[in-house]
Amino acid sequence: MEKYGLIGYPLKHSFSSKFFGEKFETENINAEYSNYEISDINTLPSIITSDPYLKGLNVTIPYKEQVIQFLDELDDTAKAIGAVNVIKVIRKENSIILKGYNSDLIGFQNSIEPMIDPLLHTKALILGTGGASKAVKYGLKRLGIESKFVSRTARRDSFTYDDLTEEILSEYKVIVNSSPVGTFPNVEECPAIPYEYLTDSHLLYDLVYNPPVTKFLELGQKQGAKIKNGGEMLQLQAIAAWKIWNDI
Repeated sequence: MEKYGLIGYPLKHSFSSKFFGEKFETENINAEYSNYEISDINTLPSIITSDPYLKGLNVTIPYKEQVIQFLDELDDTAKAIGAVNVIKVIRKENSIILKGYNSDLIGFQNSIEPMIDPLLHTKALILGTGGASKAVKYGLKRLGIESKFVSRTARRDSFTYDDLTEEILSEYKVIVNSSPVGTFPNVEECPAIPYEYLTDSHLLYDLVYNPPVTKFLELGQKQGAKIKNGGEMLQLQAIAAWKIWNDI
C-alpha cells in the first residue's frame, strides 16, 4: 500500500488528511495518508527511512522553509519561491531522492485570479512573512500585482502594522492574510490593520479556512470589501500535490 502524509506542528485540524482520506475512499485508491506531527524538523529523515512505502509528503507550518536543507532537489518554482509544501520521495535501488515542489503557488494564484480587477487591484499587502507568504508574493507577481509584506517587526522593504495608514490602504487594495492569525479556536483574533479604511474597492483574501469567515474577512466584508478564504486554495494545491507524486 502506498503511503502519503503531512509534516508540521501542530496538526490539530488537518485539511490534507481529510481530503486525501476521502479521495482514496471514493476513487478506490489503495493508499493511506498519515499526519506526522513533529516538533523538530530533524525528525524528517527518520520518517522517510522508516517506511519504504512512503511516496510523498505535504509540508505545513512551520517547516516550509526549514525543510529545504533536507532535500536533494528543488523544482524551478520552489527554488524561485524559497519555500516547499510538497516533497516527492523517489526511491531507487540503493538511494532515496527527496525533491521539493510548491503547489501553494498553483492553489493561491488560481483561486484569487478570478477576483482580481486589473484596474483596481494593482498593489497588495501580504500579512505575515512565513513560508506561505513567499508563494503568495510569487503568485501576485505572476498576476502583475506589486506587493509588500507587513510584519510585526521592522524589515527592509516592508511595512509594520503600525505603518498602515488610510493613504497606504487606499493604494494597496488587495490584502492577503498569510499568517495563521484567526484560525480556530482563536476565532476572535485578527491581524491588526485599520479596517475602518477599507472600502468596496478592496479585496481581502485569507489563507485560513477554519472558520470559513474569519474575523479578518468579517471586518472587511462590513466595509464592503470582496472576501475569500483559503478553502479553494487548499483543494487546488492538494490536487496539484497528487499530480506531482504520481506524475500525472
